[in-house]
Amino acid sequence: MNTALNDAALKQLFTEARTHNGWLDKPVSDELLKQLYQLTVMGPTAANSQPLRVVFVKSAEAKARLKPHLSAGNLDKTMSAPVTAIIASDYAFYEQLPTLFPHADAKSWFVGNQPLIDTSAFRNGSLQGGYFILAARALGLDTGPMSGFDNAGVDKEFFAGTAIKSNFLVNLGYGDVAKLFPRSPRPDFADFAKIL
Repeated sequence: MNTALNDAALKQLFTEARTHNGWLDKPVSDELLKQLYQLTVMGPTAANSQPLRVVFVKSAEAKARLKPHLSAGNLDKTMSAPVTAIIASDYAFYEQLPTLFPHADAKSWFVGNQPLIDTSAFRNGSLQGGYFILAARALGLDTGPMSGFDNAGVDKEFFAGTAIKSNFLVNLGYGDVAKLFPRSPRPDFADFAKIL
C-alpha cells in the first residue's frame, strides 16, 4: 500500500522547487542523466507508448549546435547550464508498440491515422516531460524548463531524417539561488478547479 510522501519530499518536488535561471559550476554526471531517464520512463503513458526522446546537450560541441536556435532571453542561462535536455516526441512511436505493448495489436490502432498519431505523440510526450522534471528534482537536480527556442531549427540540427520533433527544453544542474526570481503567484483551488 502506498503512503503519502513526507513534507521534505513534497517540498523538494513541489512547494519549494523552483525554475532556475542561474547555475553553479558543478557538473552533472552521465550516470545521473541515465538514472534520470530510467526513472522518467516508469511513469504511465497510453498503451505504454513511450514517445519521449531526450537529447542531453552537455558537451561544448553540442552546446554550440544548440546556441543559434535559442531566443536571446534564454541564451545565457542555457549556455551556463551544465546540461540542457531537449524534450522531444517520436511521431513514429507506434513502431515500438509490438515490443512495448505486446498483449494487443496496438500498432494497428495508429497506422494510417495521422491525427491520432499527432495527438498521442504530443500528449504522451508532454506528460513524460512533466515526469522528467519531477524525476530530476527527486534525484537532487534543479530544473529550468522553457520554450523560447526555434523548434524547427532544433529539429533540423538534432533530429534530421527522423519523425522526432522537439517540444521544450529543460536546463539541468544545481541552481544558483542568488539568481532566482521571486516566486510567481499560484491560483487558488476555487479559481481554477471544482469537485462535482
